[in-house]
Amino acid sequence: MVPGFANRRRFSDLTEQEILALAISSEEDDAQIYRLYAERLRSDFPDSALVFDGMAAEEDGHRTALIELHKKRFGTVIPLIRREHVSGFYARSPVWLIENLGLERMRAQAREMEQSAEAFYRKAAAQTTDADTRALLGDLAAAEAGHDKKAGQLEAAHLGQDERAREDADAHRKFVLTWVQPGLAGLMDGSVSTLAPIFATAFATQDTHTTFLVGLAASVGAGISMGFTEAAHDDGVISGRGSPIKRGFASGLMTMVGGLGHALPYLITDFWTATIIALIVVFIELWAIAWIQNKFMETPFMRAAFQVVLGGALVFAAGALIGGG
Repeated sequence: MVPGFANRRRFSDLTEQEILALAISSEEDDAQIYRLYAERLRSDFPDSALVFDGMAAEEDGHRTALIELHKKRFGTVIPLIRREHVSGFYARSPVWLIENLGLERMRAQAREMEQSAEAFYRKAAAQTTDADTRALLGDLAAAEAGHDKKAGQLEAAHLGQDERAREDADAHRKFVLTWVQPGLAGLMDGSVSTLAPIFATAFATQDTHTTFLVGLAASVGAGISMGFTEAAHDDGVISGRGSPIKRGFASGLMTMVGGLGHALPYLITDFWTATIIALIVVFIELWAIAWIQNKFMETPFMRAAFQVVLGGALVFAAGALIGGG
């Protein structure tokens, strides 16, 4: 048995009191998630923070109504039951995963939260034969559908077209500055700077194992260096480029990926087969860099391609000449 799953209850085995208790705890959790979203967004996106504040208040209202219903039917002692106690119950993504993905991802997650809850309650209502339980689940499904509609009303009230456009532009700018720009710099450094040592070693030794080890060392070393450099040189407070840890991670990881791309083919034992594949990978890497520059940095594609391909070609030629000599 998988640890943690053997003790879960099936939804079909829950009593009406337990279903009501589960709804209460779910409303509490969702209200807390919305408040965390609002708190994360308040300094940079105050209008969207107001939307999430309003959604949290809506969840509080439904929770209060559910508690009153529980008091009326079952008394004041509410069973302790949460989503993770029930097999097949809809799950929520951890807040720390969503908050790092930006404003639009939070908005999408909020819509998914309400829609998944509605769908689950409607499916559960359709599967039960008890009239009271069916009515209760139907009411909960209607409440979740109302949450989704209310979210749209709150966005219309607090987030007009101008505010939405401004916040979307700010979110895109932060995404580019925090993730794309450092990642692109790392990919360029890893793809281009490792060309010379990898291909110099390849042509000097014609030993694929040695070439792979040199490429691996160069890629990992460059990734660590770029990651620490990016994280240390700008804390993001004045520049607004975001968390130095995020930028360092993006830069370091993409630097390592850029170098490993044309080092991994040398796991192949045949030298010329490995070299030809490595050259194909280099070509793909350089064009990918040009595409990213064009899409996110608004650099004309042909200019970006010319700069990247020319630079990569010069570094490759240097490595090949040195290794071949």
